[in-house]
Amino acid sequence: MSPAPRIVRREVPAHGPWPESVPAVLQRVYAARGVTSPEQAELKLARLLSPDALGRVGQAAELLAGAIADDRHIVVVGDFDCDGATGTAVAVRGLRLLGARRVSYQVPHRVTHGYGLTPGLVDDLVALAPDLVLTVDSGIACHAGVAAARARGWKVLVTDHHLPGEALPDADVIVDPNLGDDAFPSKALAGVGVVFYVLLALRRRLREAGAFEGPGPDLSVLLDLVAVGTVADLVPLDYNNRLLVAAGLRRLRQGQGQPGLRALVELAKRDEASLTAADIGFAIGPRLNAAGRLEDMALGIECLLCDDPARARELAAVLDRINAERKDVQQQMVDAAEALVERLPMGEGALPPVLCLYEPDWHPGVVGLVASKLKDRLHRPVLAFAPAEPGSALLKGSARSVPGLHLRDALALVDARHPGLVERFGGHAMAAGLSLDAGRLPAFRAAIEAVVSEWLGPVPPGAELASDGELGPGDITRALADQLRLAGPWGQGFPEPVFDGVFKVAGWRRVGERHLKLDLVPEAGGAAVPAIHFGGWTGSAPPPRVHVAFQLEPDDWNGRRSVQLLVRHLAPPTLP
Repeated sequence: MSPAPRIVRREVPAHGPWPESVPAVLQRVYAARGVTSPEQAELKLARLLSPDALGRVGQAAELLAGAIADDRHIVVVGDFDCDGATGTAVAVRGLRLLGARRVSYQVPHRVTHGYGLTPGLVDDLVALAPDLVLTVDSGIACHAGVAAARARGWKVLVTDHHLPGEALPDADVIVDPNLGDDAFPSKALAGVGVVFYVLLALRRRLREAGAFEGPGPDLSVLLDLVAVGTVADLVPLDYNNRLLVAAGLRRLRQGQGQPGLRALVELAKRDEASLTAADIGFAIGPRLNAAGRLEDMALGIECLLCDDPARARELAAVLDRINAERKDVQQQMVDAAEALVERLPMGEGALPPVLCLYEPDWHPGVVGLVASKLKDRLHRPVLAFAPAEPGSALLKGSARSVPGLHLRDALALVDARHPGLVERFGGHAMAAGLSLDAGRLPAFRAAIEAVVSEWLGPVPPGAELASDGELGPGDITRALADQLRLAGPWGQGFPEPVFDGVFKVAGWRRVGERHLKLDLVPEAGGAAVPAIHFGGWTGSAPPPRVHVAFQLEPDDWNGRRSVQLLVRHLAPPTLP
């Protein structure tokens, strides 16, 4: 296994002045993330980037407005992850709000259809007799599917956020901020964010045509869905995405979320009034994603489109049961993956720079989670493969990367050097998917190892854990914990604050099989603070003094209003 991460303190640029109500610790945290003034911290929806800046959004609005005016059938084709599910729900709800009377949706099945708009899915869409197909969170790589749809006389509007290849599909209109000629300032929109922007442009187009009296329908009612999809897809939370997520969280905290989301929040035992992006990432997103991983994401979309709270709770309960099954399958697969790694040569430089793992009984819907877990533990890129369906010779792979390696670019280089080795691929810098023949896995493993060795060297750089520095004796308070919790939204590219310091261990006990509960006394002074280290039990007592990296969290267990440290890393101090 790779060595423990090295704690590196973030650089803090000059900042301020700030109001006295903003603690110095929060000012420091903001500045380290590029927010150096109160204005940059204000998340007012009025500052959202204009839809006009998004390339071809006007053409998309024109196409949709014509379909609505002519009462044509619009079929939304989503994706089987949380971004695709929320994006589909946003598209269906938004189009209906804007006057579309014939709107339906179809989501590909991971095993039956594969990713995106495929020719097989187009065949299944014939029964719906669409006039216009609107893709959400997919389409930019679906050349054959787009061609098949247009060959049947259907219009095709692609909305996506994935990186395009060298050629684009022959759709009527493509809206994707990552197209090479698109000047949209934020390249980090999730799929759900892209389709939300298309709806904003459509509303203005319809308003200019006199379809409404006044400004038109309130599309902000969709922002809870936009927030969930954006956070769950792990896109960078740049300023524009933080505006979207913050607005969606406000709706959820005020009890104004869609019934399906409110049911999932309730079932996950999260406090709706203080919901955070972390709650979405760890509790809401996984329950939606589980449907697409093990069953059919249509169930998740039905939950998001449901307006009856009682029915929404029933659907949320089904999603919860599927998620519990997903956890079991994931743990079995992670255990098997770790066993595969243990059989590899160990020691300094012995592990390959990138791991390609495969077991014939793995589930294709869970390999991405396996890749993510192993990537975190080994701090090197990991690709996990499973048969596309039981007994199939086609493998579906999911890849997760580390800083410094752009996964999609690496796969593109493999494809250029070895044409035909990979059947199809796509994704982002940190996550990607691909498919290839099982017999070609050894050749692919050699090809991707060669590319990663060239780009990262034979041994990838060691893991680093970024810290926002020490907290003073008077800083470990409930008030600061609450302010930090609500100061986000925190997430990808705008990480939750992590602090570090040396503590004396005043007490400890094992909790369950793998966790460690501690009482820590700051060496700089102050009272003992409770701490929890999930997965921290090593089989022996912790040392009397420890260097701890931690998050400061509110603790409301059994009605108390206290604070605890959520330990991210614990080790003996490097200095006496």
